[in-house]
Amino acid sequence: MALKDKMIPPDPKPDEVLSAEIDRLKEADGTVSCAATIRLAEKTGVKPEEVGRTLDALAVHLSLCQIGIFGYPGHAKGWAAAGAALQLVPDGLIEALEDAGGVEKRITCSEIWKIAAKFRVSRILAGYVADQAGLKIKGCQLGAF
Repeated sequence: MALKDKMIPPDPKPDEVLSAEIDRLKEADGTVSCAATIRLAEKTGVKPEEVGRTLDALAVHLSLCQIGIFGYPGHAKGWAAAGAALQLVPDGLIEALEDAGGVEKRITCSEIWKIAAKFRVSRILAGYVADQAGLKIKGCQLGAF
């Protein structure tokens, strides 16, 4: 979901500590990468969705989604930028993702992260394989989708 399409309270109150840190993390184009926001959550001891709410309140866009969904200039998805289609898919990865997606064929971002770690592949490759397997990716840890 694009930031412009979100239902944000009319007078959001961004967290002051997170706001200051986010300002330091901004790229030249004003965005903040997914990886940087996750590290910020870990560093400050808050949940990733709190960082996401602060980003929304500040109208700061995320970039470089770690599973490849959005934020890659010149590419609809990050999978093309990373060459995911050309990477080897380890035996069992597709099945693990499909099992996690269940009968509804829906998988969360955090489930993809766990499976990527288990198979020792990049999160972006796991995101690509999940998409190619027809799974609906939901539940961004930062609240982006």
